Amino acid sequence: MTKLDSAGPASRPALRRELRFLETAAVSVGVMAPTLAMSVTGVAAAGELGRAAPLAFAVAALGVGFVAYGFVRLAGEFSHAGSVYAFVGNTHGPRPGFLAGWALLGTYLVFPPVSIMGVAIFGRALLSATGLAGDADWYPLALAAWVVIWVLAARGVRPTTRSVLAFEVVSVCLILVLMGAICWRLAAGTAPGGQGWSGAVFVLPPGIGLSALTVAATAGFLAFAGFESAGSLGEESLAPRRVIPRAIVTAVVFGAVFYVACITVQTLGFGTGAAGVSGFRHSQAPLGDLARRYVGTPLAALLDLGAALSALGAGLGGVTVAARMMFAFGRDGLASRRLSGVSVATGVPRRALAAEMLIGLVLLTAFRLAGTSALNVFFYLATIGTLSLLVMYVLTNVAAAWHLGRGSLVQLVPPVAGVLIAGFVLYHNVWPVPPAPYRFLPYLVLGWLLAGLALTTAIPGFTAKVDDGLERAAAG
Repeated sequence: MTKLDSAGPASRPALRRELRFLETAAVSVGVMAPTLAMSVTGVAAAGELGRAAPLAFAVAALGVGFVAYGFVRLAGEFSHAGSVYAFVGNTHGPRPGFLAGWALLGTYLVFPPVSIMGVAIFGRALLSATGLAGDADWYPLALAAWVVIWVLAARGVRPTTRSVLAFEVVSVCLILVLMGAICWRLAAGTAPGGQGWSGAVFVLPPGIGLSALTVAATAGFLAFAGFESAGSLGEESLAPRRVIPRAIVTAVVFGAVFYVACITVQTLGFGTGAAGVSGFRHSQAPLGDLARRYVGTPLAALLDLGAALSALGAGLGGVTVAARMMFAFGRDGLASRRLSGVSVATGVPRRALAAEMLIGLVLLTAFRLAGTSALNVFFYLATIGTLSLLVMYVLTNVAAAWHLGRGSLVQLVPPVAGVLIAGFVLYHNVWPVPPAPYRFLPYLVLGWLLAGLALTTAIPGFTAKVDDGLERAAAG
């Protein structure tokens, strides 16, 4: 059994500082899961804007830029395994800091199972496309992904981040192959529907106004979820106050360029006419449909594999974030101190990782016993995690505005805009009230947040523990 460092006051647990820029950025990009995002989010934008779907992602990228500004500035001043727990705790106080960390933890308790379901969904599609299994049970595939994620995450933070990077490079390259094939045939005039290049994708169709663009942009905004994940590597990155802000900026910029380019090519591939727009809107798997139309079935199968790898990377990045948050809470005495144990062999907070993995297994098993379909599991948990994440975005930008505004009123503008943008996306996800069972999910998130608030009063010496823990982390 791996020996664990003592979590007592005399021997403060420490993570290993060993990650360079690319490894740090890989976590933010990996949790965003760009290939998985492009496999599912474009249809919603096309449903709202038709041929102008790329505009949704362009506007979303601008909004995410404002939200990310507060993270970038705070990450440039504070480096901590608890990321927003320290960002908000150091600038706005212990209780808001804990609530921000609690909201982030709520997200990353469910996001890894979401990613695992992504592996299962696209794994089933791959098995069907290759004729190996027509209707495979999702649970064994999910269990296999769960095991792979735990094994990779337990090896150490460098192997973890490199695995995330490898998965995303492979999956993105597969999409680039498809994009290249579509662009080639559009330029050559041999597209299946006779369509060609058109600037209409960046012009709102008649009858569609700014309100529809704003609504569509909320779907595009969620494709960037996870850009902040590099913040959890504050005690494992080399020169974190320089590297982590760059990693967050890189993730957002990469997402903006890749998403807009990919949705543009998808829209042109289907066609900007009524038939093409309808085809995009009603596609269950737009990348696969385009691959079969422009290249052939083998590439469609490879894209299913790419989406599964992207989801696997997102799950791996997600458990890394959650384990670091549990580690930080345990180290400061806000949770069991056993969670702060660090493996001497690998430098991984293994008990925190085990807790995260077991929670994920319980969720997956409970849904399987309830007979829930794979897609429903994916969207139920994704909705819960997204709502909690948006609350954290609001709290972090409020703290950034509070902190930066003391130096200059001009510095208030980006984080205040970030609060308004994240708040609007949060509002749009709960109003109008969605149909059941989605209408009940916000109450689960509210319950989680209220439980966190209750903990701030129930934990003996809460304020002193947070203040002492953040001071010691800063001094270390």
